[in-house]
Amino acid sequence: MSADTFPSEAEDGPLESGLHAVASFDVDPPYSPELDDLDTGEFDDRFLDRELSWLRFNQRVLELAEDPRTPLLERARFLAIFTSNLDEFFMVRVAGLKRRIAAGVAVRSASGLMPKEVLRQIWVEAAVLMQRHARVFREQLIPDLADEGITLVRWEDLDRDEQRECKKIFKERVFPVLTPLAVDPAHPFPYISGLSLNLAVLVANPKTGKEHFARVKVPQIFSRFVPLGNQRFVPLEDVIAEHLRRLFPGMEVRAVHSFRVTRNEDLEVEEDDAENLLKALEKELLRRRFGPPVRLEVEETIDDRVLNLLVSELGVTEEEVVRLSGPLDLRGLHDIADLDRGDLKFDTFLPSTHRLLAPVESASPVDVFKAVSRNDILLHHPFDSFSTSVQRFIEQAAADPHVLAIKQTLYRTSGDSPIIDALVDAAEAGKQVLVIVEIKARFDEQANIRWARKLEQAGCHVVYGLVGLKTHCKLAMVVREEPDGIRRYTHIGTGNYNPKTARMYEDFGLLTTNETIGEDVAHLFNNLSGWSRNARYDQIMVAPDSVRSGLIERIRGEIANHAAGLPARVRIKANSVVDEAVIDELYRASRAGVPVDLLIRGICAVRPGVPNLSQTVRVRSVLGRFLEHSRIFWFENGGNPEAYLGSADMMHRNLDRRVEVLVNLPHPDLVAEVGKVFDLAFDPGTAAWELDATGTWTAAAPLDDAPLTNLQEILIQARKRR
Repeated sequence: MSADTFPSEAEDGPLESGLHAVASFDVDPPYSPELDDLDTGEFDDRFLDRELSWLRFNQRVLELAEDPRTPLLERARFLAIFTSNLDEFFMVRVAGLKRRIAAGVAVRSASGLMPKEVLRQIWVEAAVLMQRHARVFREQLIPDLADEGITLVRWEDLDRDEQRECKKIFKERVFPVLTPLAVDPAHPFPYISGLSLNLAVLVANPKTGKEHFARVKVPQIFSRFVPLGNQRFVPLEDVIAEHLRRLFPGMEVRAVHSFRVTRNEDLEVEEDDAENLLKALEKELLRRRFGPPVRLEVEETIDDRVLNLLVSELGVTEEEVVRLSGPLDLRGLHDIADLDRGDLKFDTFLPSTHRLLAPVESASPVDVFKAVSRNDILLHHPFDSFSTSVQRFIEQAAADPHVLAIKQTLYRTSGDSPIIDALVDAAEAGKQVLVIVEIKARFDEQANIRWARKLEQAGCHVVYGLVGLKTHCKLAMVVREEPDGIRRYTHIGTGNYNPKTARMYEDFGLLTTNETIGEDVAHLFNNLSGWSRNARYDQIMVAPDSVRSGLIERIRGEIANHAAGLPARVRIKANSVVDEAVIDELYRASRAGVPVDLLIRGICAVRPGVPNLSQTVRVRSVLGRFLEHSRIFWFENGGNPEAYLGSADMMHRNLDRRVEVLVNLPHPDLVAEVGKVFDLAFDPGTAAWELDATGTWTAAAPLDDAPLTNLQEILIQARKRR
């Protein structure tokens, strides 16, 4: 997945079949509500719809682009992120709904809606958002950019010198790449690849007047907006459209319209044989390119005859056609956001080395092993540098002659990953290296296959996890020989081992030599790589065995503490909360009087503030320059707080179909540190969105006209002061 998106994490595809899944883990049964006072009929509508909740998440992204307090070029970036997010939503979630409807799997969702009802509401809300997005670009961003000397223009706005420059660019660079595809009895309608920008061209024979249709694909290898100098830009499709006569010599160009197709690009791999998983996935990746269309975007001025042809040939319905003011495909605004205009961006921020890993007197890097052996270290990225902590941990392990083995999970990583290079170096140095590579990580499958083969060629032991389960946990363990014996150094995180996204994603990670945690993680690695069977752990929860049940047990503990007059509270920070069993337990806690605070970036199916159901539940959402990505579960625990962090969101796929890990933070100081994040996030003076019982998110209002503080900016300034 591109780092340029705010990933929705909204995948929830079909459960891959395979007896190995049962052999490896005792999978929790599907959620079945307990027969208690939540099931009297009074609260049948207690869950918000997850798909509609996701759309409202992307609406909050759009509101960042609308907010004049957001630096101008960052507003452009948020418009691009909105586009990418919505693309993925249609490729995965809408495509999944259509597939279920077509297959006749008409199961009512937890929100009480049938798939057709959900799809109908999606189109209503998505259409409004897409129109709003186009309007923000046209009526707000373009004028505001122009005020700052950055001009996005259409062809008719160019002067003669600029038109001559575009003609030169077209002739020398663009024209050699273009391939016009005609449609006639000898030329069938061409395949339109998903998310490509295309021109629908209507040409006519000047002698006979007979019209013909052709398609021209706008090349993706060039900048979406052609630079003209002096920070002036014109859409590439405008340049191509103006010079189509060179593509169709002797013909009359009568109409040109841009259009874009979104296709079902979800993967369905059902493979019982782990040895053939790679081949099955590669075959499915080829199929992805030819998934059925789920959305057709066209310019609002499109000729009806051309639109009718596109609708007929692509097989889309009328409701799947979206008419927008051009230009289409605003992902290209990332190029504009990347302009060298620091005055129009967030202030430059460079992550700092964690204080326990920072050299005091020497210029040489700190020995990570000595530092971690003295203290457990809680890292908070991107405020704490990933490269001088986690990356250095793996690199030093690869170079250290006392290190015997490195074991690590990889879900997503960067194309030029120093983590991969370090693991290769370790294997070539004779160390035992085990890497659990999840090759089914959505939209990163091809890259992960490539890295898996590179690691295998270097002599690493590469395992593709368990058939039927995605390995989503973030674990690294280094086994080191020391004077007093073997010691395990463990890292457990909430984010991927990706140095690039670690600069943009907010995540926590624990570096520890805690023996119990090390023992737990060692057993889990053995479970993932071999036939070891260990379902019981002391300091970690592991899905699908014990995350749901473990969290429910602790929520019930808070209910008991409250009843006994002891301090009680539940605080959860996650990307998404959808799982009905967990939500119902939070409702029971609320009905008992336990305060429940949920800090949710994306999807939330909880209805807060409902009388006799969730009156003590507060739900907030923080979005900003960094992607809030960490998952934290904090419990008051009778006055002795405990906290867990890890990879799991409260979604069916995480709790039932993935290997996820939550670790119990081993020291009160670390628990207090994550507690401060909740304190800041729920401070009335902190900027956030608040959810109400109807599913509506509203930006928090300033108190006494005082400006709201920015959570991420507070954390940045705290690191600078440190």
